[in-house]
Amino acid sequence: QVQLVESGGGSVQAGGSLRLSCVASGFTFRSYCLGWFRQAPGKERERVARIYPGGSTRYYADSVKGRFTISQDNAKNTLYLQMNGLKSEDTAMYYCAADRGPVCSISATNWDFWGQGTQVTVSS
Repeated sequence: QVQLVESGGGSVQAGGSLRLSCVASGFTFRSYCLGWFRQAPGKERERVARIYPGGSTRYYADSVKGRFTISQDNAKNTLYLQMNGLKSEDTAMYYCAADRGPVCSISATNWDFWGQGTQVTVSS
């Protein structure tokens, strides 16, 4: 049974940091594209960051580039998102996802597995 379980969300002030974690089980973690998406109320789900199998290729949304870092620990089957310099516009529900690839899909609808999400709230 596939599971993706996020944690690490919370409420912080603008400029602060959070690290999100996503523990995966039930599939070959290191062979999948892994990513973080977010969705704010009334808005569409948007890509935040993704990492290709092997971990050497990473992409970030322009809005988070230079502030967020995606990484994975294959020994722990865990995906991370380090978020620094948080802004009020980063407030959203954050989801981790996995795509069997080999190309990480641009569209969220093509990703295969999803977690339940963890809320991030940034106050200015």
